[in-house]
Amino acid sequence: MAGPVIDVNDLRFRYRGSAGDAVDGMNFTVEPGEIFGFLGPSGAGKSTVQKVLTRLLRGYRGDVRVLGRPLHAWGGDYYERIGVGFELPAGFGKLTARENLAAFAGLYRGPAESPEHLLDLVGLAHAADRRLTGFSKGMRMRLNLARALLNRPELLFLDEPTSGQDPVHAAALRAVIHDQARNGRTVFLTTHDMATADGLCDRVAFVVGGRIAAVGTPRALKLRYGRPGVTVEYRADGRLNSREFPMDALADDPEFAELLRRGAVETVHTREASLDEVFAAVTAVRL
Repeated sequence: MAGPVIDVNDLRFRYRGSAGDAVDGMNFTVEPGEIFGFLGPSGAGKSTVQKVLTRLLRGYRGDVRVLGRPLHAWGGDYYERIGVGFELPAGFGKLTARENLAAFAGLYRGPAESPEHLLDLVGLAHAADRRLTGFSKGMRMRLNLARALLNRPELLFLDEPTSGQDPVHAAALRAVIHDQARNGRTVFLTTHDMATADGLCDRVAFVVGGRIAAVGTPRALKLRYGRPGVTVEYRADGRLNSREFPMDALADDPEFAELLRRGAVETVHTREASLDEVFAAVTAVRL
């Protein structure tokens, strides 16, 4: 489609009885095929924005357009074109994984992916005929992603998709999400996992106090806010010590020069700025 998939201008939302806006004048766009990360501390307004965009919350102010139409102009056909995977997965506990996906597929008017294909995609083929009551949280989250892909959506809303996963399964889910974008789908990703955001997102927005405090590519934000450095391991009094030096002052640091002169240095590693540091700098959260 031409133009942004999501176009938000001066979005505001206030919960009933609240003295202030939970979302206070947000502006952002999400482009076709982009994985857009929505990051920030708890209570910053991320979930509220996600609920507005998935039409679970009405009564917002501002101009919001999704998939080329004003959000308020969409009806039930909106859910034929989006996929949603929330952090707290829901399903029918007495049904098997295969039966769950078949039941949800029946809610769509258009064509749906086969449950078998999706279960294999998220690493649950071996558990296809097991009831959900015996699933771990990680397995339920993988089934949640499979369910979000059932209707072949153009736009995916994912909330903490790697929650409850071991490193192997987390990497596999990141690969699945990356492939969705590579195949033309747009992904709106909400997460506290900076490694997932850094590895997946084309751009990220940091939300603080209902507003966007910073937005850009992970690399650009790390260069702007991060603290790249050099970690030096050296031997002193028979013990191995470690010290970090800032990259921009390394050449003039007298302590580093002294370690080199004494021949005490055993290893030197560059340490790139991390998205965790950007999070801390932008949201004023101490690491």
